[in-house]
Amino acid sequence: MPASEAVVDCAVYRDGHRLRGRYSHAAALDEVREHGTGFAWVGLHEPDENQMAVIAETYGLHELTVEDAVHAHQRPKLERYDDLLFMVLRTVKYVEHDLREPSEIVETGEIMIFMGPDFVVTVRHGDHTQLAGVRRRLEADPDQLEFGPSAVLHAIADHVVDTYLNVTTELERDVDEMEEEVFTPGGDVPIDAIYQLKREIVELRRSVTPLAVPLQSLARGAAGSIPKEVRRYLRDVSDHHATVSERITEFDEALSALVDTAIAKIAMRQNTDMRKISAWVAIAAVPTMVAGIYGMNFDNMPELHWTYGYPFIGGIVAVICAGLFFTFRRNHWL
Repeated sequence: MPASEAVVDCAVYRDGHRLRGRYSHAAALDEVREHGTGFAWVGLHEPDENQMAVIAETYGLHELTVEDAVHAHQRPKLERYDDLLFMVLRTVKYVEHDLREPSEIVETGEIMIFMGPDFVVTVRHGDHTQLAGVRRRLEADPDQLEFGPSAVLHAIADHVVDTYLNVTTELERDVDEMEEEVFTPGGDVPIDAIYQLKREIVELRRSVTPLAVPLQSLARGAAGSIPKEVRRYLRDVSDHHATVSERITEFDEALSALVDTAIAKIAMRQNTDMRKISAWVAIAAVPTMVAGIYGMNFDNMPELHWTYGYPFIGGIVAVICAGLFFTFRRNHWL
């Protein structure tokens, strides 16, 4: 398929404003370089190898970054190739679910950003990674757009980290619900649900935590070509990211504690059940023992030929069993 099939939006920005008209990916770059001002922003969604190769040839993208953009499944990272910055961000989305049913809780995707001196190419993987809202907000803020391609990079990073905050807020409610379930007296212990939630927290941590180093590098200006004003905004994004990482660590620790608590609660319940079983076995052992003795068929046995021997022995057995029952009941074994 032609490269245009993968292009979601393509625009040229000059002096903080979007130029009128529709542009192809090649025409947008020609427009920018012909006038020597502004920048082009091309948005792609899940391009195949041929489509990405066409874009790469037009914009001079490095072949290693192109391979990453097509196949995805990359860790968050920041790489520099001469005057080109390549950044990978993992996106996340909270999925409504029933905690007691096996299901996906956190859906992940990816956004790759190619930033050059006069262009930005974004490649999205996943159905929840739309950047239309980010583009609209930037277009409504010409002062921010005047900073050029770095303003787009900041806006996307800020948007992604904001979604991290939203997802952790939703997960916090799930963790609170798990705590209530576990610590409710007599309630069911949802240990499978805890493990499922913990697995999703691990997946979230893998998506979020590696982004810390790229954000810090951008905020310090280590990547170069980022205006000082944009670096200030990136420091704010980095601070928000640190907050998210702390929340994820807290969730992981809380769920680990819940697993230990749930296992202890199950062990306590099993111990209680074993005490009940042992108590009933002790009570049943009395008539079993007496019946075993009198079932040996000896001629000379106590009260064997006495008329009231059977009721007498039965009464003794009943009294012993009743005594055992009330003793165990008093000690909370039954």
